[in-house]
Amino acid sequence: MSDFIASATYSPEDNKIRLYPSARLDDETYARVAEAGFKWAPKQELFVAPSWNCAREDLALELAGEIEPEEMTLAERAQMKADRLDAIADKRATEASAYHRRANELSRAFDMGQPILVGHHSERKARKTQERMHNAMDKAVKAHRQIDYWNYRAQGVEAYANMKNDPRVRARRIKKLLAELRDLQRGINSAHKALELWEKMQTPEQITAFLGHGASLARYGLWSDVESGKRDPFEAKAAVMDGCRQIIEGPNRARWIAHTLNRLSYEREMLGEVPRYAGEITPTLLQMFVREHGADKPKGKKVDDDLFAIECEAPLPLHIGDGPSLEMSGDEWRDLMQSCGYVPPAKKPAKPPILNFKAPRGKISVINPWKHEAMDLPQVELTKAEYAAIHSEQRGTRLSTCGNFRVRIAPNPKHEGPRYQAGWAAILITDQKQHEIPESIKDMEAAQ
Repeated sequence: MSDFIASATYSPEDNKIRLYPSARLDDETYARVAEAGFKWAPKQELFVAPSWNCAREDLALELAGEIEPEEMTLAERAQMKADRLDAIADKRATEASAYHRRANELSRAFDMGQPILVGHHSERKARKTQERMHNAMDKAVKAHRQIDYWNYRAQGVEAYANMKNDPRVRARRIKKLLAELRDLQRGINSAHKALELWEKMQTPEQITAFLGHGASLARYGLWSDVESGKRDPFEAKAAVMDGCRQIIEGPNRARWIAHTLNRLSYEREMLGEVPRYAGEITPTLLQMFVREHGADKPKGKKVDDDLFAIECEAPLPLHIGDGPSLEMSGDEWRDLMQSCGYVPPAKKPAKPPILNFKAPRGKISVINPWKHEAMDLPQVELTKAEYAAIHSEQRGTRLSTCGNFRVRIAPNPKHEGPRYQAGWAAILITDQKQHEIPESIKDMEAAQ
């Protein structure tokens, strides 16, 4: 514990470690703090790291003895900074007013359009007064511009704090944390599979051949050392396997995973309680769940009426299960998903069907997706081959005005004139099954 650091804190809101000094740091301690990535914040009188990592946490524990939760919230810190920026803007406003008054006072020397008399004894003084007047006006304009700048900065600080607490931004942050969790777990999965493959390499020829393979996790240049005889194949195998075990059992990766899981738990709590899934448990759903948390190529299966299992090529993440497989009942899987904060994605509503029918009036009313208003498209008859010959970027579908079906569209192939002037047309495929005219079309025809 250092005599220079009074306390250290961590804030889960911005994932930053802060060091509060009790005195000026000596050169050695300052060099260690700066090398770890801490920056001095003069207004707050503390050292702050841009993000958490193992080395910074170890240094903070060494200097302060313990890391406490940060008492000041992100909103409070943003408000303090906004107040400082508002104070600067007020100061610039005062300066602008003072410079403007000074320019007005100096301009009185030129009331009623009094010109500068060239060659007169007053010329030098008049030009000096004019110069001071122009300088005062320039400083007033510059100060006015700075008022807008500092007000803009203050508004930006408050907007950023509000944005960080927005539920949609928090949901995107959770997705990013899950991606980081999968990256960390992917390294462990690769090490497990590499170890399993290395156990099968028993001869020098097998070891040499496998060293050149990407799945071996060997360091660059090890294959050439073994191939040239500089290193024994079995020593190289032992070194690579030790490296794989270090990836699996190393403390830093485990700390990173634990830290990421804690951040995920915090973000989910801020969004509210995670609902317990009440729907049907399926093998596909379980595969999606464990894959999101870093499981390697999971395969789900239904063992019994209410018993489901997951099997992976590598051991499951430790916060999900121990070993490469896990078998539980439906309720147990629901409890695990809730504890991990997993909510199955909602099914997207099915799109209306694409209908192929002959319009009674030769026109079909569809919704313009850009103007959100109805528009009538002429119907054109084409064969499958003719429709397929149209470029894929020019083919599509449009929702009918009633919203019950969709129709195929393409630039009107019957248009006479430049192609770029051809409007859209509804397409009827003549050599394909034709549907009955929808009731909404019949009702519209009857009304007309």
